[in-house]
Order: sequence, then structure tokens, then C-alpha cells
Amino acid sequence: MAFQDKKLINNPNDVVTEFIEGLVETYPGLQYLDGFPQVKVVLRADVSGGSYDKVAVISGGGSGHEPAHAGFVGEGMLTAAICGDVFASPPVDSILAGIRAVTGPRGCLLIVKNYTGDRLNFGLAAEQAKSEGYNVETVIVGDDCALPPPRGIAGRRGLAGTILVHKVAGAAAASGSSLADVAAEARRASEMVGTMGVALSVCTLPGQVTPDRLGPGKMELGLGIHGEPGAAVADLQPVDVIVSHVLKQILCPETNYVPITRGSRVVLMVNGLGATPAMELMITSGKAVPKLQLEHGLAVDRVYTGSFMTSLDMSGFSISIMKADQAILQRLDAPTKAPYWPVGVDGNHPPAKIPVPLPPSHSTKIDEPLGRPAQLNEQGRILEVAIEAAANAVQNLRDELNDWDSKVGDGDCGSTMYRGATAILEDMRNYPLNDAAETVNEIGASVRRVMGGTSGILYTIFCKAAYAQLKASTQSVVTSKNWAEALEASIAAVSKYGGASAGYRTLLDALIPASAVLQERLNAGDDPATAFVLSSEAAVAGAESTKHMQAQAGRSSYVSGEILASVPDPGAMAAASWYKAAALAVKEKYPAP
Repeated sequence: MAFQDKKLINNPNDVVTEFIEGLVETYPGLQYLDGFPQVKVVLRADVSGGSYDKVAVISGGGSGHEPAHAGFVGEGMLTAAICGDVFASPPVDSILAGIRAVTGPRGCLLIVKNYTGDRLNFGLAAEQAKSEGYNVETVIVGDDCALPPPRGIAGRRGLAGTILVHKVAGAAAASGSSLADVAAEARRASEMVGTMGVALSVCTLPGQVTPDRLGPGKMELGLGIHGEPGAAVADLQPVDVIVSHVLKQILCPETNYVPITRGSRVVLMVNGLGATPAMELMITSGKAVPKLQLEHGLAVDRVYTGSFMTSLDMSGFSISIMKADQAILQRLDAPTKAPYWPVGVDGNHPPAKIPVPLPPSHSTKIDEPLGRPAQLNEQGRILEVAIEAAANAVQNLRDELNDWDSKVGDGDCGSTMYRGATAILEDMRNYPLNDAAETVNEIGASVRRVMGGTSGILYTIFCKAAYAQLKASTQSVVTSKNWAEALEASIAAVSKYGGASAGYRTLLDALIPASAVLQERLNAGDDPATAFVLSSEAAVAGAESTKHMQAQAGRSSYVSGEILASVPDPGAMAAASWYKAAALAVKEKYPAP
């Protein structure tokens, strides 16, 4: 029977901000940005972004995993941690605030656990930061070894092995390494570690009742750190048996999740999930080390035991095994002041909070406000025609998109796209249409404000990548070749952060063929308007071909092939619709001479 659990909290909605306040009062080396409740960022008190002369290492994610991630902020480890609400990815603006607060000329590395929300939000923040002039690299960590090799694009979940990646990257950054080298070391470390968890109970979210999914005498193998179901529920066994099973799963040669073979040197981390006593964690470590040595032929060079990445009050543990060499051991042994690695608590408290930094556009370009020009040049008039036609086409397709999406998704694709199109039409009177790059950036801002879900953030990433590509051009007028390059860059960004590619039954199945035909026709010497119309026909054909594809991304990946074959992908059809409408409108208004 479910029951209300006892918690030492005030308002459940304030648990994250109140945790941060207590953390910075306890450890004098930490501060937070004064942006509650939207911006929840913990950072080193001794780092100022503009003058910081080393690579900044930033991580974060949903709260509820304490001490991760804020407890690992400190010299030699993380420079800042971005805290989302409990089990919710932090918003883009919060991530951006963290980047701006600690990133200097050497750039920053974002270490992101492999969950869709984290990938998308950190991805968009990275693109925004790049467009502001910051040098940003991203490493995705997916160390889960509990589930079979995943189908589609979801990939392995990010678990406690991420903490070891934090330590390697932080030590590399502290040594003065370049951004490229820090990212390379972090990426290599992420490929060397595997993790599996075992839960004796599920967790209780603040203010909610305790679920009763696990009955008495049961344990769940491979339960996720957000309480998501694992690989199997089984009868509780002695810790000897549990440890043997977990080690065999991580080191299984069939799945080959980690490149560890007999004779390898390894690091062991035993991580408590929130409600496991230190005694039980030490028992687990004491059993794991001889099993690794005797049953698997491994040399255990380091053992870390404690609660590093928890799941609120979940009872259980996870085991992480990382292949070690002298370079990795040197990074793990390097000094750090991150409080939960752990370190001592000393020094004077600086002010607990500092102002949230403003983006460069607010502080350096205040005399150059964006807005609709008094008179449009030819480029501005073309943009106006294209944008209006594209938005109207999406509005007119709302009901049809919703109908398709009701069969293969959650039925709101048309409504979501309609909101975006409506906002664009309303905001267009303030777009700087004579500046193509800034106009694309403003379209992204309109979309980001009103479009929720995956579609909203994917289109925002799409616009941000196009903006960065157009901004990089030194020409005063954007050419058709520049537009083709911007489209290609946008497709690459959406694929990078969303994980999809051609054939996955997504909007990219309309845009990828459109991009290919556009470049082909422009290279063949076609006039730009004709080339765009021909590429729009490829977009429509690509979108319609999604009927014959098995979905590998989004909610459609859970739908049977028989149902999928009855309708095209709504996202692809929406993309083809606005692309074709824009191309035809420009062709009609400005025909080739």
C-alpha cells in the first residue's frame, strides 16, 4: 500500500534552492548565482569567467542525486554545476548562466549524462554559447550496463560512472590542458567505465507518496537513478550473490560494454543510492574487490566507496568499474577541493551569492537594438515573403498534423507547430529582416518562447545553428550558397543533439534530401529560386517516404509498423510544408529574369 513518506523539508517546491543555500553555507569555496528559482547554479567562489585562465568543466542535470552534481564543484573537479528541479533537466537559460559565469578564453567542457532532456537542453545551451563567442565542447556519458544493447537512438543511460569522468576532466583542466585535450581525456574516460545498480526500494519524490512497486523480499536489478524500471525484479539474495551478478553483467564479453579483459587494471566505485548505510556499502566493496581479482583476473588499483550519485532515498547501490592506466590514475589521484570527493571544510566565506551575468548582447550592444528596419532592402523583402508563407502553411496544416500525430504520437504536433507559426507571424513586425542571421535568431527565440516538447527545442537548435553559420559569413549579403550551408549546419546540429539521422522517421527525412538537392542544383548553375523549389519537392517526397520507415526516435518508436505505414511522420510533413511554401512564395514573388 502506498503511503506518505516522512521528509525533513518545507515546501516540496523549494527543496533544490534550499539545498543549494545549505551547501554554500557549509562549504566556503562555493557560491551560487542569484537567480532563484529559474537559475540554480553552484560555482567555484574563486573563479570569474572573464579572467579564468583554465578550461571550465561544467556538468549538471536533475536534482535528487545529491551530492551529484553540486557537491563535486571545486578546484580540480567541476567549475560549476547546473541544478534542475528534482529529476528534471535544467533549463537552457540556467545552463547558459553557468557557462557565462565561469568560462574564460580557454573555453568550457560540458559533461552530460545520456538522457534526452539533458542532451537537448545542454546541446542548445552549447550552441547559444558558441554563437556568443564561447568555445564549448560536449562529452556525453552513457555508462549503464544493466540493459541489453539499446535499439534506436536512446543509448545507454548516464549513471555514477559520470563522477569518475568529472574527476579525470577536472584534473586535466587544473593541469592547464587545452579544451581539446580535456575533452579528449573525458571522452576516453567515459568509454572506459561501466555501471550497474541494484535497488531494494524505489525512491520517494518530495511531497509525494511512496510507490509500492517492490514488495517485501524483492530487489530490482538495473533500476534507473530516476526510479525507472530496470532489467528484472528478483528475490533478495545475499550481497555476495548480488555482487557476483553485477560484476558479470558489467564485464560481460558478449555485450562488450567496457574494454576490460583479464589482466586489466581497474578502478572500483561502490555508490550508495541514498538510503544505504555506510556499513552495507563497505561490505559490498569488501566482497567486490576479491571477486574482481580472483574471478575476473583484474588488478584493482583504487576503490571509492560512498554516496556519489544517489536517487533521493532509494535503498541499494551501484557498482562502477573503470579501466585504468597510469594517465587515468594520475588524474584520479590529483588534488581537489570538491567537498564530496571529499575534502576538508576550511577558509573564510565569501558572499553566498553573486549576480547572474548578462549575455554579451545586453552589455556590449545596448546602443544597437534589433527591430524591423524603416525600409526593407531586397533581402529583407524576400525574407518577409518566405517567413509569412512558411508560417501560414504550418497554420493551415494544424488539424491534419494533429490527426496524423494522434495515430503515431501524442496528437499535438499540429497544435505545437501552430503555436510556433503564430508567434512568428506576431513577432515578425519586430524582426530585423535586413539582417538574415539576426532574423533567423529571432525566429528561434519566438519558437523557444511558445513551443514545448521535443519539437520546440529541436527547431530552436535548428535556428541557432543556422544563425551561427550565417553569422560566420563575412559577406554583407547572404547568398543562396550561404543559405544552403546554413541548412546543412542546422541539419547537423539537430542530428547531433537529437540523435536522429536519415531513415529514422523524423523531420530530418524531409530536410536531408532537400539540402542535397539544393546544393546539387546550385552547383549545376540553376537560379536560386528554381533550386529552392526543386529542393522543396525533394523535401515533400522525403516526408511522404516516412510511411515506409520504422521509427527509431520519439514516441513513434513504440508504435507498430502496421500503424506507422498508414501515415507519414507528422514532423517531417510539417518541415516539408513550411519549406515548400517558402520556396514557392519566393519563386512567385521574385521569378528568375
